[in-house]
Amino acid sequence: MRLGYVFVVTVETYVNPVYRGYFADPFVLKVDADYYAYGTGSVIDSRAFQVLASTDLVNWRSCGAALELFWVPPEARDAWAPEVVRGDDGTFYMYYSLGNGDKNHRIRVARADRPEGPFHDSGRVLTEHEPFAIDPHPFRDADGTWYLFYARDFLDGERVGTAIAVDRLTDMVTLEGNWRTVVRASADWQIFLANRSIYDAVYDWYAVEGPFVRKKNGRYYCFYSGGAWEQPNYGVSYAVADSPLGPYDDRGAEPSILKSVPDRVIGPGHNSVVEGPDGDDYIVYHAWDPGRSARSMCIDRLRWSTDGPLASGPTFTPQPAPRRHST
Repeated sequence: MRLGYVFVVTVETYVNPVYRGYFADPFVLKVDADYYAYGTGSVIDSRAFQVLASTDLVNWRSCGAALELFWVPPEARDAWAPEVVRGDDGTFYMYYSLGNGDKNHRIRVARADRPEGPFHDSGRVLTEHEPFAIDPHPFRDADGTWYLFYARDFLDGERVGTAIAVDRLTDMVTLEGNWRTVVRASADWQIFLANRSIYDAVYDWYAVEGPFVRKKNGRYYCFYSGGAWEQPNYGVSYAVADSPLGPYDDRGAEPSILKSVPDRVIGPGHNSVVEGPDGDDYIVYHAWDPGRSARSMCIDRLRWSTDGPLASGPTFTPQPAPRRHST
């Protein structure tokens, strides 16, 4: 008699958002087998930037807030968009902007011995000659050279507004001072605000911000967010180059990587990319819920073709969770 066996494989799933609290501009750093997420939010006990920890990108626990702010003057009350890297010396460096609302933001660097902090500001301003600079993204190339991508204001050209530049880091707290343009607004969907009063003039203001670079198949893909962060036109596209300093070929005729799903997911953007426990790339981003109560952290698999990254989200239904491969 032959016995029949039925094998049942249980596939764990997740549903976005993976963290339902307010957690804008999410950046995820992989440290050994653990993940740490840093995001823009409210100040907690004189510290900015809540830190979350996870082993699977889906289940997150709070480690408290990371950056000491006791030294910050009242005219610089807003800290935005932290990103953290581990330097060649083993120190963790946090890059962020500090300013007052949409004015006078400068990029600064803080240090810590552990990924969860506490981080202490180095006292160095990387963009002291810029009237407005936000969204720093440090990137280390395979040859060991560090670069800083960031968003700055451009007042010339057809589409005036915030756009992305890159400069070399001569050390972890110093820019070379020879920035180059990476990508500027090139499409109508990237409008931030019509008839915006700024710099003692009135402009139709465009926004291209939130850079994140991933090297794949020998090319450099700079993901960016465009549009108005509060509105459904906010989304993610990318530009590609053969060198970190460019020139970059902008693929932003539309938000090809992430865009709003009406009545489901509003304004997905400001992404990072991290390798999951299963070896796949995951795009990490924030999005508004339909009621716009919070910008919360979401993840989706990022697929790659020979032509570049492929859209896989934003999702709002159950998805296969990242699963660590058994050894």
